[in-house]
Amino acid sequence: MGTHLVKALENEHEVIKVASKGGDIDTDITSIESIKNMFEQVGSFDALISTAGPTFVGPWNKLDNNTFRKGVEGKMMGQINLVLIGQHYINPGGSFSLITGALTEEPQVNFANASAANGAVEGFVRAAAIELDNGIRINAISPTVIEDSPQYFPYFPGEIPTTMRQLEFMFKKSLFGKVTGHIIKP
Repeated sequence: MGTHLVKALENEHEVIKVASKGGDIDTDITSIESIKNMFEQVGSFDALISTAGPTFVGPWNKLDNNTFRKGVEGKMMGQINLVLIGQHYINPGGSFSLITGALTEEPQVNFANASAANGAVEGFVRAAAIELDNGIRINAISPTVIEDSPQYFPYFPGEIPTTMRQLEFMFKKSLFGKVTGHIIKP
């Protein structure tokens, strides 16, 4: 997702690629210090797109406090901390675009952790939207299984994959539109 979005945006916008490895800035979103360091390097910015969201994928009988924390620390708190810390660096009128997914409302076998993390992020987006100052907007992008991830198709029987073009326009709606507190779906 991130690679596609960079290609779609970099001709018209300055894009700083942040990744766990191999970005312009390497950042571990499970670490508050790493997130703070990233924002110190970036400085002020207009928009943040997050396509990060590590979760535990596996059978229900393997879920316990430790495995469940992967989604809590990764997809949920990682993205929430991007906003809580990032609000001190974002320019007035800027936007945050976080990633969730259809698992919030359509759980699938092996994805309980992702479903829970998605739901928490979506609740946070709605609440943050009414409290962020200076015209700052926040939205969540909630695709179905992504067309470029066929390895996940067997887990999503009957789901029509979200195309990369749909994903691009969902993020553009969040970035350049005026909506805030929305869960943007294909």
